[in-house]
Amino acid sequence: MDNLTFNSPVFQLEGLTVSEQNLYPTFLFFLVFYLLIMVSNIGIILLITMERSLHEPMYILFCNLPFNDVFGNSVVVPRIMMDIIRPTSERYISYAECVTQAFCYHIYTCASHTILMVALTIRLNRCGTRIANPFCDNASLFKLSCENPYINNVYGLTYTAAVLGTSLGSIVVTYAKIASVCLTSKNKSLNSKALKTCSTHLTVYLIMWLSGFIMVTLHRFSGYAEYRKGAALLVHIGPGILNPLIYALQSTEIRNIMLRILHSKKLMPL
Repeated sequence: MDNLTFNSPVFQLEGLTVSEQNLYPTFLFFLVFYLLIMVSNIGIILLITMERSLHEPMYILFCNLPFNDVFGNSVVVPRIMMDIIRPTSERYISYAECVTQAFCYHIYTCASHTILMVALTIRLNRCGTRIANPFCDNASLFKLSCENPYINNVYGLTYTAAVLGTSLGSIVVTYAKIASVCLTSKNKSLNSKALKTCSTHLTVYLIMWLSGFIMVTLHRFSGYAEYRKGAALLVHIGPGILNPLIYALQSTEIRNIMLRILHSKKLMPL
């Protein structure tokens, strides 16, 4: 069927492989985590927006992180939930919707080269119609091509290697400097705070880095599709849940305001 199709306007999403007895528990799992991500991240944005004492450059810039998590998860997770309760044969997505989702997904993960990367893909003629992924991304799209996607592969792998390598290198240098300062400093309170902040930040970073590396690598090996899908989902759900806990609750100002709001509500008369 795929070989007879040329530039089809409709694709079929492979989605997640879920047994019938696990269908609704899986749907509930994604629903709960999606609601947690939305409530926690939107709550932080509203808190910073409404609290005048937080109208400082640091907290305004901090709003970018929860906004990014809301955007990235909204692009992917609702569609995955809808497809979970649909039969595999009915998981269709239009070409325009697929390209839009791929564009938004890469804006979330690596914005700087998204336009060129997606442009290189949509120029290709398509012979396939099946997206071997729970959602549309650039690699899934150019796999449908009946032309040689050599340029896409070279560009994508080169850029990904450069981004992941540069990111990892900068993290190593930064944490090495922090470690050297902590080792030479005799301020135990400062060292404890630095260790707590850096360890949690490093945890989220490693989740994203390893998940992204696994996802990109396993796109080249069709036999590990389920592991690739898991890594792709972890890129979204993991940071979306952990970022509010790590960056908001570790901020003394934000934590104190949240506690004050909760305390004032407890004291309100019924």
